[in-house]
Amino acid sequence: MKTLSEDLDLTLPGGRLHARRFGDPGRGLVLGIPGLSANLVSMTAIAEVVPMVALDLRGRGLSETTPPGTYGWEAHAGDVLAAADALGGPRFSIVGWSMGAIVGMAAASLAAARIERLVLIDAVGQVDDTVVQLIQISVNRLDAVYPSVEAYLELARSTGLISPWSELWEQYFEYELQPVEGGVRARTSKAAVSEDFAISARRDPALFWPHLTMPVLVVRAGRPLLEGAGGHVIDPAVLGRFRATVPHAEIVEVDANHYGIGAHPDTLEAVRRFFAVPPPAPST
Repeated sequence: MKTLSEDLDLTLPGGRLHARRFGDPGRGLVLGIPGLSANLVSMTAIAEVVPMVALDLRGRGLSETTPPGTYGWEAHAGDVLAAADALGGPRFSIVGWSMGAIVGMAAASLAAARIERLVLIDAVGQVDDTVVQLIQISVNRLDAVYPSVEAYLELARSTGLISPWSELWEQYFEYELQPVEGGVRARTSKAAVSEDFAISARRDPALFWPHLTMPVLVVRAGRPLLEGAGGHVIDPAVLGRFRATVPHAEIVEVDANHYGIGAHPDTLEAVRRFFAVPPPAPST
C-alpha cells in the first residue's frame, strides 16, 4: 500500500523549499535529502519504510533557484536546519542520498545535538575521477530541451546509469520536467547544480566526520556506478578512513549501484531496522 503524501512549501531565510510529507506527521521528524541533481521523488521508496518530509534543495525540482554564490554544503545544511524549525522539529533525523548525505554531515557539523539519527546513502567522502565523469552525464542533461517526455525518459534509460529502471524513475523525471518552446526541459537549475558540483573538486567531506556523534548508518553500493566503466562513490579506502574516524557507524553493503540503491530491498530493510530502535535521549 502506498504511503499517503502531501506537498508543501517552506519559506526559509535561504529561500523557498518545496517539500513532500510522506506518512504520519505525528511521528518524529525525519528529513529526506536528495542528491546533487536529484529531486524529492527519489526518496519515495525509503519514505514507504520511514515516514519523512523529503526536500527539494534550492535550485532543484520545485524549490526556489537563488542567485549564484548562494549554494554549497553548509548553505544547504542551513536550509535543512531551518526546514526542521519550520516543521516543529527541535530534534530530528536525516536520510541523505549522494550529495544529500554530505549535506546531512554538514548539518551535523552545524548542530550535532539536534540530529537524532543520520543515514548516509552511498556517499561519505571524496570520489575518484571515474565517478566525477559519470556524474557529469547527469549534470549535462540539465538546461537542454528535449522534444517530448518520452524522448527524455529514453535518454535517461539509455545511459545505463539507472539500474534497474522502474516506475519510480519515470515519476522522478516527470516531476522535474516542464514544458518549454520546442518540448520539455528539467526544472532543476544547471547553474545551481554545477556550483555545488564544483565544490566537490576542492573540498573533502571528511572534514565533517568528527561531528558525527549521533547514531550513523552508511549504506554502500557494492556495484560500480556503471558496469564496465567502474567507479564506486564510496571507495573502499575512503570507507576505511571513515570507519577509523566514526567507529560507531553501522556499515551495510547492498548489491546495487549508486542509482539502484535507493529502492533496493536490502537498503529499505537496513533503514527500517535502524529507525526501529528508539533514538537516545538528548544529553543534558
